[in-house]
Amino acid sequence: MPDVLTLRWIAGQTFGVVALTLCIIGFAAKRDDRLFFLLLFANVAFALQFAMFRSWAAAAVTVLIILRIHLVRRYKHNGRVMCVMLVATCVAAALTWHAPRDIWAVAAGSLGTYGMFMHGGVPMRLFLTGAAFCWVVMQVLVGSFGGTLAELLILATNLITVARLKRRGGAL
Repeated sequence: MPDVLTLRWIAGQTFGVVALTLCIIGFAAKRDDRLFFLLLFANVAFALQFAMFRSWAAAAVTVLIILRIHLVRRYKHNGRVMCVMLVATCVAAALTWHAPRDIWAVAAGSLGTYGMFMHGGVPMRLFLTGAAFCWVVMQVLVGSFGGTLAELLILATNLITVARLKRRGGAL
């Protein structure tokens, strides 16, 4: 019978693969509402994955990202709501901080929050690319195979989209 650590590791890897699968299906979707829906559930899987790996700051920041996805659709360019989300990210990290590696989750959450609330087009995607890079590092540090692949997919997709938008003429 496997011990608790082994079961937690297997569960963490499984949630990472679930998140990867949802990201692939989401990015393949032609409708934005389907992408949005799938990315919400991918972030639920990421939060559960981080919890299984006992990376509490990353789990907390990921839960806030689920809330951010909802809020940014309604309050785009609202600096006050953005500041509330940034403060919530810092408070969540302070309450769950475990190791220096947690700074990568805070950086990812903060970059994504600022980019999504305050920008669109290329500038937003550049902030999201920076956030994805931070998440790649975080995923590697916690040892998630599926999570690392999912974040690399997001990073590559953002870079390709930035290049395509630049070729078409800029910020959109």
